Amino acid sequence: MSTVSLPAGGTPASAASRRGPALLRHSVALAHRSLIKTFRTPEALIDVTIQPAIFLVLFTYVFGGAIAAGSQHDYLQYLLPGILAQTIALAGATIGVNLNDDIASGVFDRFRSLPISRAAPLVGKVLADLVRYVLLFTVTLGFGYVLGFRVQTGVLDVLAAGALVMGFALCLSWVSVWIGMMVRTPDAVQGITMLVLFPLTFASSTFVKADTLPGWLQTVVDLNPLTHLVDSLRALLLGGPRGDDLLWTLLSMAALLVVFVPLALRAYARRA
Repeated sequence: MSTVSLPAGGTPASAASRRGPALLRHSVALAHRSLIKTFRTPEALIDVTIQPAIFLVLFTYVFGGAIAAGSQHDYLQYLLPGILAQTIALAGATIGVNLNDDIASGVFDRFRSLPISRAAPLVGKVLADLVRYVLLFTVTLGFGYVLGFRVQTGVLDVLAAGALVMGFALCLSWVSVWIGMMVRTPDAVQGITMLVLFPLTFASSTFVKADTLPGWLQTVVDLNPLTHLVDSLRALLLGGPRGDDLLWTLLSMAALLVVFVPLALRAYARRA
């Protein structure tokens, strides 16, 4: 009869319980490494600091008067939740680029030689990206207040909006992880993710109401998960009904996880 060797005094359950805290500890350490690298190269934070500010100024003062019949302030109220959703979706592409770059530069070869879980580098990247999303949410909302945006709901609704948009970004980031593991170079990852995300962000209710678009495009916009995210954020920050849009946003997040997490983990296991 075959036997299973265990460390002295150990059981499968106790071994698993030790692996859990170790994975978390290693992942936090690698997330810290990733954040140190990011903050030492401030240009890596452009997409979560300067970019949303530029988008807010550009669309509010260049297009806002025409789109909102002269009222740039009213358009800013409509625009900011959309810009928040757009920029955080675009920021989610960074994780695939960084993972691909780490593999191409040989960093993952060093990780393999360390006594850590193979999943720790990936989990660490995800945790580090969460910090970037918090920064993006704070900067966008803060700069919007400088321009004149005002939340019409309460603190809990603002926190719920932040949790929703960051949760959506984390779910969407698995698409970037999968692409990052499937293509050869960081530039290719960047190009493919932008090719997917730009139509997704513009063919939505981010900048204009869906009923102002051609009929065939309205159908695309209504099916776009980013539209439901943007409308959910507007309801949470400005007030109004939120049930259907919030439900569809949560369902789209679940669909992203169900489809792309297995694909990303399988591709990650092959590369890392």
